[in-house]
Amino acid sequence: MKIEAVDVLITSPGRNFVTLKLTTSDGVVGLGDATLNGRELAVASYLRDHLAPLLVGREADNIEDTWQYLYRGPYWRRGPVTMAALAAVDMALWDIKGKVAGMPVYQLLGGRSRRGALAYGHASGTTVEALFTAIRNLLDEGFTAIRVQAGVPGLAKVYGVGTDQKAGQRYDYEPAGRTTVPVEESWDTAAYLRHIPGVFEAVRAEFGADLPLLHDAHHRLTPNQSAQLGRSLEPFDLFWLEDCTPAENQEGLRRVRSQTTTPLAIGEVLNSVYDYQTLITEQLIDYVRSSATHAGGITGLRKILDFAAIYQIKSGIHGPTDISPVGMAAALHLDIAIHNFGIQELMVHNERTLEVFRTSYTFVDGLLDPGENPGLGVDLDEDAAAAFEYTPAYLPVNRLLDGTMHDW
Repeated sequence: MKIEAVDVLITSPGRNFVTLKLTTSDGVVGLGDATLNGRELAVASYLRDHLAPLLVGREADNIEDTWQYLYRGPYWRRGPVTMAALAAVDMALWDIKGKVAGMPVYQLLGGRSRRGALAYGHASGTTVEALFTAIRNLLDEGFTAIRVQAGVPGLAKVYGVGTDQKAGQRYDYEPAGRTTVPVEESWDTAAYLRHIPGVFEAVRAEFGADLPLLHDAHHRLTPNQSAQLGRSLEPFDLFWLEDCTPAENQEGLRRVRSQTTTPLAIGEVLNSVYDYQTLITEQLIDYVRSSATHAGGITGLRKILDFAAIYQIKSGIHGPTDISPVGMAAALHLDIAIHNFGIQELMVHNERTLEVFRTSYTFVDGLLDPGENPGLGVDLDEDAAAAFEYTPAYLPVNRLLDGTMHDW
């Protein structure tokens, strides 16, 4: 069974998505997610112009060999564009293999290790009262673990904090603006460090000690500031503190780790097992945050998570709305199969996206399940996809209050 056709589809039902469609000589179709937020067209070109000629005529069965061929073949390895393109090929091949076998992909990965995958939702508010409403909404939706983000006094906007919700309103925050250039926002680290501990004190007082709470610092702190924040949050027993400092400075996590017992999660901007060597071997983190979409697919992320398991480090797979339902499905099959699962991020896609991508995965009582459909369990409605043309969209960038570009 050989790969006969390679198609790259771009659609924008509220968010830009790049989807790879592989068709075999037997007519079996496999889908892969190649979305790279803000650089979508670079990955689409990589797939069309560089990988498609290499894939046509290759055996669709040989997933590991194809992964190694595409990873080791070019002189320039790794990086987000290369690894997102490789991820899409890998997912599509696993999707094909599952469909041919008549099994969901997790069965091909070794079967179930758990009943379902614990998922956390996103709650935010510009005030503590608004944050409480957002948390209650998520609890009503069935979430049993919640990421908490809050506005900071004196700052007009804070990345990760959406429009305040009303009771019963679904969280639908979209951080990527439909603009030709990124929006610039102001940031004040000192105000943030003063404010956030009080937010968690209020949340714990309102919702009790048992609710797992997470927080994302969005890479905005130096190692010393990260250590300060981690220590100030220790009384509130966080599930994790995420991206406290830029992941590129892996040695900086030594400073953070030495000063706080707050669990640390990092890695959504990391793309390969080699990016994690220091973080994992020195046990500087507790959770791996890469997505299958940006770390070489199911095969690439499995390599990272198997390495992490040796050091008792768990998964916390990235799952925002710029991971398409195909990428989310790939994550869920790994979540169900691996031994060292920790938690899965879940930002629910909007209705337009779910009209384009028809999914079989479910969320019930705080747990995600990939479903029993063969392959990844996601179908693409190409007619619906064609109705949503690509529009540039970018995440905001930050400057300090004096106008200086941030140094993190």
